[in-house]
Amino acid sequence: MALTDMKIRNIRPADKVTQHTDGRGLYLEVQLSGSKLWRYKYRYMGKQKRLALGRYPDVGLSEARKRRDDARSMLDAGRDPLVERKREKLVAAFSAANTFVEIAREYIDKRVAEGQSQATTQKANWLLEQLRPIWTFPVADIKPVDLLAALKRIEAQGKYETARRCRSFAGRVFRYAVATGRGETDPSSILRGALVVPKVKHHAAILDPKEMGELLRAMDAYTGHAITRLAMQVSPHVMTRPGELRMAEWSEFDLDNAVWKIPAERMKMRRPHEVPLSRQVLAYFEELFALTGPGGFVFPAFHTWRRPMSENTVNQAFRRMGYATGEVTAHGLRTTASTFLNESGKWSPDAIERSLAHADANSVRAVYNRGRYWQERVAMHQWWSDHLDMLRDDAKILPIRKSA
Repeated sequence: MALTDMKIRNIRPADKVTQHTDGRGLYLEVQLSGSKLWRYKYRYMGKQKRLALGRYPDVGLSEARKRRDDARSMLDAGRDPLVERKREKLVAAFSAANTFVEIAREYIDKRVAEGQSQATTQKANWLLEQLRPIWTFPVADIKPVDLLAALKRIEAQGKYETARRCRSFAGRVFRYAVATGRGETDPSSILRGALVVPKVKHHAAILDPKEMGELLRAMDAYTGHAITRLAMQVSPHVMTRPGELRMAEWSEFDLDNAVWKIPAERMKMRRPHEVPLSRQVLAYFEELFALTGPGGFVFPAFHTWRRPMSENTVNQAFRRMGYATGEVTAHGLRTTASTFLNESGKWSPDAIERSLAHADANSVRAVYNRGRYWQERVAMHQWWSDHLDMLRDDAKILPIRKSA
């Protein structure tokens, strides 16, 4: 006879495991301890099998019958319920082990192994931190609306550019998941028009010759740390990005031949870059060599020489000198150099772009031009340093600025 809830509640354990049939292969197994377990007995490919359906009373009689019927439907479709159960567990375990955060970290580790720069790696980890709301989601289950919700939280703080960068980073993670068989689509691609487009902000730069002369005089008069002063003084001459300069190591310099060779892994465009060193820059590096040489970072951090100078050090020095954020930045000195050199009409645009280490849109042309313009660049860097000296010496009035 079929079981009822009343019968099940009244069943008591015996001195051996007992079975109480409900029908159509479903039965209740009562353990010596009193535990009551639902089982489904069936035959598949000529073999007797049984499937656990849960514990009573967590799984009631009606639910146990439903689970039995689901298993019978699988049998009717030619599938083994026990095999399907194992497959579901494997899929669940696979999904649990492939959350967004785990795939993202694996992707970052892959990029590091491929030579990604430390600065880019730090940015990637920072972007991942902003996407914390979707960390625990299996990457294959994330829908566009899930990612959009996380990005809108960032936008709500007014961080439009951060939201845009997070969407781009998430897209790279999703595409990596697809390429490695753990994802199916890139939900970020659908969100291209869903975010606020931030206004382009250019790095503050001085473009007036007289103001540039005043800044150079102020740098020379800086009374803070000598290494910070030298970092400021070198920056406008070499035209590199601030991160490329502050992470420079003495092993990259050939002072006898007046060249600084920056390895590809530290360059934004992932190509090695060579910087001609003018007489003025060589003098600065001779002073630096006495302070930080002969090995390690050229511009070490104040508290430990095992790390480079902080990315905020030079800009903070500008602020202490009285220059506002909107007046000058370390990165803006590249804009100053580019503007003045182009306006001079003395140098080819390609030579200027090469010194700024900008990417060539034409990849074939980029390879062809890699070794060109060196002699012109050597002359240009010397002219630029001489020009900076002229701007500094022509400043008739020292700027009167209040220290912060």
